[in-house]
Amino acid sequence: MLEVKQVSKLYENQRGVHSIDFSMSRGEIVGFLGPNGAGKTTTMRMITGYLNPTLGSITIDGLSMADHPKKARQKIGYLPETPPLYPEMTVKSYLEFIADLRGIPVKEQKLRIAEVIDRLGLQGRERQVIRGLSKGYKQRMGLAQAILHNPDLLILDEPTSGLDPKQIIEIRQLIRELGENHTVLLSTHILPEINALCNRVLIINQGRIVLDGHPDQLAHSMGETFEVSLEVKGPREAIMAELRGMEQIASVKPLAEEPAAPLKAAAVVPAADASQPELDAPESGAGADASVDAAPSTVKVLVSAKDRADIREAIFYRMAERRFPILSMKKESLSLEDIFLKLTTNEPAADPAVQSEAESAESEEVTPHA
Repeated sequence: MLEVKQVSKLYENQRGVHSIDFSMSRGEIVGFLGPNGAGKTTTMRMITGYLNPTLGSITIDGLSMADHPKKARQKIGYLPETPPLYPEMTVKSYLEFIADLRGIPVKEQKLRIAEVIDRLGLQGRERQVIRGLSKGYKQRMGLAQAILHNPDLLILDEPTSGLDPKQIIEIRQLIRELGENHTVLLSTHILPEINALCNRVLIINQGRIVLDGHPDQLAHSMGETFEVSLEVKGPREAIMAELRGMEQIASVKPLAEEPAAPLKAAAVVPAADASQPELDAPESGAGADASVDAAPSTVKVLVSAKDRADIREAIFYRMAERRFPILSMKKESLSLEDIFLKLTTNEPAADPAVQSEAESAESEEVTPHA
């Protein structure tokens, strides 16, 4: 659906985008991550035709953006970080204006506008002036103009920026639904959003793609050790010896445990019997306040594998063979936040004078065009 081949955007005396190379298949939802100034917005504007690349080529569904820009743009829906709205227009007049820009036949416009209004929950607001809409509804209007012509590829730049939690949930659900029929490139700074929506992640840093993969496989692709946190019931020394004796395991490290508070056995007080003499209460002492330690003997450890192999099945069978019940077993891996920080920190500071032109290009507002 989308092919970006060795694309660069060079500015005089400053860092730009260098040799970006990736492709997207039809139906994918791809998250596009990177720190401020890394080149996300520049890349998306080149894909959508708002900026021309210095080098390289961009192809949309087989159409070159350089050779067939108008036809290629017709296959794209673009929502910039600041929605391209005209505040003095009403919701309906704005969508009619966008329909004309997008070349939607007049006889189809009424139906398409009605479908988009229904899909984005804009019913009852058709005559409302856009200036009076809330931030959430303005974001919906931005999505409406992006999908009105039913594009094959959606480019969404920070679609949930500035929304309240309820609005974020609604927009995420809408993007998830759009992903069923569209290819989506989603830029965001909200990392949980990537896990919630995307089946692939691109991370860009200093103008270059530094990682490309499935969110659940990123740690493995970075060469991280396969680790499992394990809780097993049984004698500590025997369990540790069994785990350390397995050839697939590189190391076994005890995990800190919360000290278990001893449980006290409740004293059974017999009912008073008038026919029996009253017994004196036992004196305070060990016998009077006996405590029973009911906490089970468990071992919590972090187990690291050799050669990054999945060791969970081998651990299960070894513990079952020795009759040590496994109470919990969890694969540990770097979170997306950890991976992002690992790949994008220690970036050399740029000269403010050199960086100013890039920041200006990144922050420039755009308005829709045909």
